Amino acid sequence: MYLENKSNLEIEMSQTSAQGHQGRSSLRSPEAVAGNFGELRLLQGISERRETQKLQQSAVLPSGQCVIHSEGFVPVRQEDGHNFSVVNFLRGKTNSANLTERSPLLRFSQDDSITYMTLHDPSFVGEEEHWDNGSLDLEKRYRLGSEVTSLSLSRSSSSEKNDPLDNLNLNFRLTSMNNKLMNVLWFQLFFSMYPDRDNPWRMVAVSSTDSFSMNLTDFRDNALLKLQVGGPFTGGMIDLTNQEYVLIQVEQIEQAGQRRRRTQQVIHNWTIPLHSERSDQILVTKTFEMLSSDPIVITVQAFLQDNEVVPLSMTHQSLYVNVETQVAIAGIILAGVYVLIIFEIVHRTLAAMLGSLAALAALAVIGDRPSLVTVVEWIDYETLALLFGMMVLVAIFSDTGFFDYCAVKAYQLSRGRVWPMIIILCLIAAILSAFLDNVTTMMLFTPVTIRLCEVLNLDPRHVLIAEVIFTNIGGAATAVGDPPNVIIVSNQDLRKEGIDFASFTGYMFLGICLVLFTSFPFLRMLYWNKKLYNKESIEIVELKHEILVWRQTAQRINPASREETAVKCLLMQKVLNLESLLRKMMKTFQRQISQEDKNWEQNIQELQKKHRITDKVLLVKCVSVLGVVIFMFFVNSFVPSIHLDLGWIAILGALWLLVLADIQDFEIILHRVEWATLLFFAGLFVLMEALAQLQLIDYIGEQTALLIKAVPEDQRLAIAIILVMWVSALASSLIDNIPFTATMIPVLINLSQDADVNLPVKPLIFALAMGACLGGNGTLIGASANVVCAGIAEQHGYGFSFMEFFRLGFPMMIMTCMIGMCYLLATHIGLGWNM
Repeated sequence: MYLENKSNLEIEMSQTSAQGHQGRSSLRSPEAVAGNFGELRLLQGISERRETQKLQQSAVLPSGQCVIHSEGFVPVRQEDGHNFSVVNFLRGKTNSANLTERSPLLRFSQDDSITYMTLHDPSFVGEEEHWDNGSLDLEKRYRLGSEVTSLSLSRSSSSEKNDPLDNLNLNFRLTSMNNKLMNVLWFQLFFSMYPDRDNPWRMVAVSSTDSFSMNLTDFRDNALLKLQVGGPFTGGMIDLTNQEYVLIQVEQIEQAGQRRRRTQQVIHNWTIPLHSERSDQILVTKTFEMLSSDPIVITVQAFLQDNEVVPLSMTHQSLYVNVETQVAIAGIILAGVYVLIIFEIVHRTLAAMLGSLAALAALAVIGDRPSLVTVVEWIDYETLALLFGMMVLVAIFSDTGFFDYCAVKAYQLSRGRVWPMIIILCLIAAILSAFLDNVTTMMLFTPVTIRLCEVLNLDPRHVLIAEVIFTNIGGAATAVGDPPNVIIVSNQDLRKEGIDFASFTGYMFLGICLVLFTSFPFLRMLYWNKKLYNKESIEIVELKHEILVWRQTAQRINPASREETAVKCLLMQKVLNLESLLRKMMKTFQRQISQEDKNWEQNIQELQKKHRITDKVLLVKCVSVLGVVIFMFFVNSFVPSIHLDLGWIAILGALWLLVLADIQDFEIILHRVEWATLLFFAGLFVLMEALAQLQLIDYIGEQTALLIKAVPEDQRLAIAIILVMWVSALASSLIDNIPFTATMIPVLINLSQDADVNLPVKPLIFALAMGACLGGNGTLIGASANVVCAGIAEQHGYGFSFMEFFRLGFPMMIMTCMIGMCYLLATHIGLGWNM
């Protein structure tokens, strides 16, 4: 029975190697390769049948070979008596003359019930695959040290070679690790020293004749009073002559004493408008600066047109740090997160989680530590559900060969020319993102673009960055293309000002069309000195990507048993041997920059033969479900009777496709889900909400309003448009544009209704929308589509860093915002629109 399993394993591995010649399907992604190694789990049955020996740390394997004994996996000692070193084994050191880079990956031989498996396969360096990892530092970035303990490798290398550079690198890594551990320890210490805020909610009822009053005596010096009130409120400025509202008065009297010679009184009035239907319960928060620890009197009074009663819920919290200090702390935390991401000190997901922990620790120190339930409620589960559902749909869709087929068709449409192809892809992405969510657009476009670039031997990263930039531009054209636009159109106060779906889309569509068509020449200028073609020979490009695929496949194997550990060693040894072959090829390498194909028609015929639809039945099922999902996305924006959010639509579509496709190995689908991206968004939501609790976003809005008020009246509208536009763009490139837009809308409404300012609200709102949408191109984490595209590209082996995106995205953001600003000034100042 064991010999049959072993023979099946050999056949499957041979078929996997043969597929590397026939097409790109076997090396499309690490997940695809991991799927082909499902048969390796046959080795687990060996230990279940006969497990009589254990692995010994002092064992010696013969020159980098893993051994399968009839009784299970057992170590073998070398005949020369030298001791076996795990580090030497993983580094691929061998003295066997028969073991070379071109030895087969798995070779079985029988000798007294012992089977040796060598770890080489010459067939994996194909001639037909066009892979690219983009840079010569791949070998440094993905060394096998990530698979074994870094400390052990460094110590072993130092003991063998006594290289001072290795010692210096080890000391630097240990120092960096110690600093990270100390920072995390301090954050955890601060967070655990303070309890959750436990002030109970007080239920009150007020009317035009009955008011509510309470005294606060437990207050500290130089503290802030934070009030949270829940009730049937509405946003925006109110008209005191014809609208109902609730007035909350906070009063404190500081008696004469050592600090003051005379009695001083401070009174804060907070006016909250009431909703006419009294249905929705909205929670509002405001912070007041107090004088001292003297008692505080809070009075709540309702001003209504009748004698009805308004139910309210209220709680208070004492904060021990003033607003300026809170904003400074929030700015330091945000800057620290960006340092971690920009310099790639840690993965961006871990950076977001560390930033969230630091922000929560800061809230705990100032006396406003949220509970675990509150922190969980900060996460936008609709966005996470949308991402998860679309990831499952795309994962199943990729098995049909549709993305390869689309890549060949796009190559045929561009007639083998690169820039027409890039322009076509960017234009289609911009048009789709105007009607679909940007995240959905990039999840569908990224796999197609990667396949197409592999066909043309291009660097996919530059093309993907261009696509996501134009996706963000196109999303600003309509009221449903980007979340900030949805927030603006959904605001009831703005609808009263005449900003509805039709008027908003009509005005923004003209401006974004102008921005879009002027962006193509500028993009060409940015890419003028960039070599889109690979600068290396096809063999080196293929070998680099193959190394990455084998390494990521090995990383995804969970060494839960001895057999899986041995299989992981096999794959890692394969990686080392391929790296050795790569170093030899690099020594004799000569740069050969590819040119546009002159015989593109002949290439099309060859590509059409190789890249066909592999599963037409599954393709029909995927297209049907995906078509319904996209249709529901579109209808959801116009038909309010459909009570399904985008997240629910994506989840239900994924469930339908899982049932129709009859997926048996569900783990393969889960492996293709970008869990790191989902965790990044969850950490980012917590981080941004914590920064909002630290008054960062409110502070930006208030300072913007103060700057506008300081401008002379004859220039106030132009300066206000410019200021709102650029503050929104820069803020949206650094923080999430959704909470920023939600915060700025009431600020701008109040500013427009201030009699001393006298500004129309429409130009300010359009400037906010233009800046918030276009500002997402500034940084990698400025928009959700950027992060999703980077995650999918990294999964396929073409990840790009923060700085790589910044060098292209930030200039495009500056240029597009300049065009958008000129459009706003020309229409509102020159032509007098929307006055």
